[in-house]
Amino acid sequence: MIAVPVLLSLATGAFAASASEWQSRSIYQVLTDRFATSDGSGPSCNTGDRKYCGGTYKGITSHLDYIQNMGFDAIWISPITKNIGNTGYGDAYHGYWPSDLSGLNDGFGSADDLKELSAALHKRGMYLMVDVVVNHFAATSTPPSLTYNGFSPFNAETDFHPFCFITDYNNQTQVEQCWLGDTTVALVDINTESQNVVNTYNSWIKNLTSFYNIDGIRIDTVKHVRKDFWPEFVKSSGVFAIGEVLSNETDYTGDYTNYMDAVLDYPSWFAVTQAFASTTGNIALIAQNIPETQKYFKNGGISTGAFLENHDQPRFQSWTTDLSLVKNAMAYTFVTDGIPILYYGQEQGYTGGLEPASREALWFTSYQTQNKPLVDHVVKLNAARKASIAGDSKFLSTQMKVVANNTHNIAVQKGKLLTALTNVGSQGAAEKFELTGTGYSANEQLVDVLSCTNITADASGNVNIAFTGGNPQVIIPVSQLSGSGLCGSAKSTTTTTFVRK
Repeated sequence: MIAVPVLLSLATGAFAASASEWQSRSIYQVLTDRFATSDGSGPSCNTGDRKYCGGTYKGITSHLDYIQNMGFDAIWISPITKNIGNTGYGDAYHGYWPSDLSGLNDGFGSADDLKELSAALHKRGMYLMVDVVVNHFAATSTPPSLTYNGFSPFNAETDFHPFCFITDYNNQTQVEQCWLGDTTVALVDINTESQNVVNTYNSWIKNLTSFYNIDGIRIDTVKHVRKDFWPEFVKSSGVFAIGEVLSNETDYTGDYTNYMDAVLDYPSWFAVTQAFASTTGNIALIAQNIPETQKYFKNGGISTGAFLENHDQPRFQSWTTDLSLVKNAMAYTFVTDGIPILYYGQEQGYTGGLEPASREALWFTSYQTQNKPLVDHVVKLNAARKASIAGDSKFLSTQMKVVANNTHNIAVQKGKLLTALTNVGSQGAAEKFELTGTGYSANEQLVDVLSCTNITADASGNVNIAFTGGNPQVIIPVSQLSGSGLCGSAKSTTTTTFVRK
């Protein structure tokens, strides 16, 4: 354990990276233990063993080119605090079994290593997001054999909710006050009704973000903590906060955006995965989800994080290996209202199923980017979004709309970024799609940036496209290509070093 007492004491420092500053970013999620080793080695890593494999902060720092060259300008790393040791379910290599807020998980590296990663990101104009766990500490026993004095700083029984496992997820009191986990690894639910706990947490998060120059936090298991705990915690952090609320209900999930800056858009994830996991998927779910999100989420879907994969869910390619379906599903996360988030390994076509299978080591790919169709896809999607932001000052605040949809196809538009998606699959018949009400000028020159196919709007500004090979189309005006690096245009090389204000 590496002691970092400053995290629980008063630290000086100002804060930055607001919600509005994060909206233009795209995030690459890293499972710290599985991304890169300090010395560049490639040790064996059997996900089924649930053991530490050797990924570190130094490893991430040495591979920032790989991340940035795909167009990402922020990373999200695993929780950094000290975790419990070996359990019946293996090691806490993922970081979600905390036991001591004053220490670091030394499997990932030292405090200096983390500071160096933060500084290296900021030098590149990139942001650092750190995962934090507030709901629980972890233990390998339950009452009456559980003792609380091994935890820090919460080490009294009154710092935790009385023992009970959640049995009814429709009972919000149970969800917030009973325990996750089981008798092998119990997630001991912290008593966030206690003012002492509240004060300690608020001081801890303030000092954590300042000490490591963190720009944003992702908060684990948000729905398992009372809602009115969150505003002061987020305010104390001084940075952008996005929470995990695992639910397919838009109204339930969206309500949490009234308590923090944003949430991960799980309702859209359920819709997108069901729409594109097979050629019989239900595209209508996406069309239904968009207005629901805009109704129930603060600022509409803008206050969300859009994703296709993460460490808790099976990888999308465990459901389908049809590359056209994969490309359509991936495209949606970059053209929607929320902040795009890509889980490491997705760009390499990883196919792991339910965790721990979805937590593979990336070093087996040697970080190759040549002849990698999904790497190329991600580069283009990031560039298209950035071109749209650069070409339209209102792009980020403009809510997306459904232009058209039918059994297999849907077209959505945000500003002048028009995206046509299909789930016919790579062997599907070519289909024509007529898109009206796009707002394009008569005869405006457009381009599908994925194929670099030129398209001309008709005299009414309508667009007629044809799907080939089941591939998506991401269309922007030719006038927005400048500086994007897309379709033969030169890429802007300007990099702004980020300095915390």
